[in-house]
Amino acid sequence: MGSRIPPLDINVGSDASSAKNAPEAATSPLVNGEKSMFRDQVRGYSSLGSPLRREIGNRSITRSFCVDDADLEDGKASKDKEMPSNFFKLPKIQNQALLSGLAYCISSCSMILVNKYILSGYGFNAGIFLMLYQNIVSVTIVSTLSLSGVVPTEPLTFKLIKVWLPVNIIFVGMLITSMFSLKYINVAMLTILKNVANVITASGETYFFKKQHDKQVWISLTLMIISAIAGGITDLSFHAVGYTWQILNCFITASYSLTLRHVMDRAKQATKSGNLNELTMVLLNNILSVPLGIILVLGFNEVEYLLETPLLRMPMFWLVITASGVLGLAISFTSMWFLHQTSATTYSLVGSLNKIPLSVAGILLFKVRTSMENSLSILFGLLAGVFFARAKLRNNSQS
Repeated sequence: MGSRIPPLDINVGSDASSAKNAPEAATSPLVNGEKSMFRDQVRGYSSLGSPLRREIGNRSITRSFCVDDADLEDGKASKDKEMPSNFFKLPKIQNQALLSGLAYCISSCSMILVNKYILSGYGFNAGIFLMLYQNIVSVTIVSTLSLSGVVPTEPLTFKLIKVWLPVNIIFVGMLITSMFSLKYINVAMLTILKNVANVITASGETYFFKKQHDKQVWISLTLMIISAIAGGITDLSFHAVGYTWQILNCFITASYSLTLRHVMDRAKQATKSGNLNELTMVLLNNILSVPLGIILVLGFNEVEYLLETPLLRMPMFWLVITASGVLGLAISFTSMWFLHQTSATTYSLVGSLNKIPLSVAGILLFKVRTSMENSLSILFGLLAGVFFARAKLRNNSQS
């Protein structure tokens, strides 16, 4: 959520949404990240077209939340493009593709589950502060790595910040609405409902960018809508407030994806090198989110709650929320590593399949009351997501 990455030639996942903060492949933005969306506008997409970039952009995210929805876009990606070369100089390890895939799946699933545990398990009622703290953790880690020369980032000039600020405001809205919805909705239903962002994004691509989607893509999007409606109707833990926040999150997530397409070229021109890599976007999103987060914490009167809650006097609680920030950033790094070791196609499909164990874990760990009808709706939505990933990759490879 807060760390969720973000991160981006973009798309949503469900984590994430994000991002993930590189090749150019993906459609709807994860939150924490997650929790990453499009190819260069010259090719019909924004510079944020890749699943990886989206993941990083959303942290996420989101980090989280978006853990996954952006994994669904392009199948054509040059794996080495804009990859921080020094970051990938890893020791020789056998089966790096398998290891990187496991690392990506574990970090993206863990991010959402940990955030859910903080908000529901601990009953923490300051979601904006949680996002803010995760931003600070991400800024601290990336800045340290950048200053030590481990990873490359662009200088954050006033010109670049001015161009990026409108996108960042939408980004913060995406993270906050994800945080609020996650508090009230179980993880499995959240994953299914996030598919709606793919539908809105695809419609926006057609309306604003005249991008054509084939019949299989629209069929899969229709199945996503049906599964979301059926899941909501049969959800034994239905919460109107949570569903309202999540519907709002879907529109904001789609807006983030579509806006990124419009801003990326100008953002690249605002850098000294004429390039904007994923780690720079992670740093940029997180740094700009800090002052906005402080304003929102004060505006939503979370300070009074923070002063009274005994949770902030528990060392274990600080350890858990710090871990959530580290996990959000880990999504960005593992996404880059995994995509470098495999392909955009493998990355997208694994991102979609990753939602299945995440949903099962969410139901079992949080002892969610469910019914046969609701379980079938969730399974139906997860399979629709996999079908969408395959259809999207096929559509992009043909075009």
